[in-house]
Amino acid sequence: MSSIALDDAAIVADGLRKTYTGPPGEIPAVQGVDLQVERGEFFGLLGPNGAGKSTTIGMLTTLVRPTAGRARVCGIDVASDPVGVKRRIGMVAQRDTLDVELTVEENLEFRGRYFGMGRRAARHRAGQLLEFFSLGERRRARPFELSGGQSKRVVIGRALMHRPDVLFLDEPTAALDPQTRINLWDLLRGLQAEGQTILLTTHHMEEAESLCDRVAVIDHGTLLACDTVKSLQASAGAESVVTVTYEGGPLAVEELAGRPGVARVESAAGQVRVFAHEPEGVLGRLVALAHSAGATVTDITHLRPSLETVFLALTGREYRE
Repeated sequence: MSSIALDDAAIVADGLRKTYTGPPGEIPAVQGVDLQVERGEFFGLLGPNGAGKSTTIGMLTTLVRPTAGRARVCGIDVASDPVGVKRRIGMVAQRDTLDVELTVEENLEFRGRYFGMGRRAARHRAGQLLEFFSLGERRRARPFELSGGQSKRVVIGRALMHRPDVLFLDEPTAALDPQTRINLWDLLRGLQAEGQTILLTTHHMEEAESLCDRVAVIDHGTLLACDTVKSLQASAGAESVVTVTYEGGPLAVEELAGRPGVARVESAAGQVRVFAHEPEGVLGRLVALAHSAGATVTDITHLRPSLETVFLALTGREYRE
């Protein structure tokens, strides 16, 4: 990669590798990852358990030293200048790391002071973030008095105290209820709208699909794909599912199985599902078959490929510990 690309992008990884050595021998955790995240981008890093996501994030945030390759955050090399990188990033881990002896406001203020802010500036910045995250009324609460969603908002607010160029979010909505998760999504969209660069790891496919400009899928330490969700859906061969529910019949759907672009056809009493890479014309043909059989169509659905179908196509369906 050119030096211009390295300096202009928010995050660049070039041949990034990490190998751990233990009693079993060498264990490759990340194997030659190339990655580039643009400034202001909302980027998702997806993968099964043990895929290498955490190790990759650890190297980008200077917590893990690369075995080989190169990575820069905001043009700063993570290996040669880790302190410089830490000044430019905010990190939200899966675990709640708030200081239980401090109030919500103090948790934010102390983080600002840690990054060199004066007392007045830190208090002003904390007040801004508390209002942004709708936590003004909880400023004097202790962490153990907060709900899960409130606690997560405080953690994110604390990571933003020093106005980092890049915000790393590791499974930020894990264990949150659906309503709280969606509310947090809105807050994260607001942050990006203000220019914040965000790198997200998540197990929620709908989360990545809803929030991210681009996503990368990693498994067994290798980057399998990196693109927009729509482009990945097109390139990974994810299937659309056309479902017709009817009364009467049965329908003569055998001809559909040989139709170009159709992967398989499932037929049961009163319902036909067609899995197709190229669904154009399938729905019309199903309706025509129902009409020929004297059946009445009662419901029609067309589910387009989702990020989850792409993810499973790339990583397989086996269980991961």
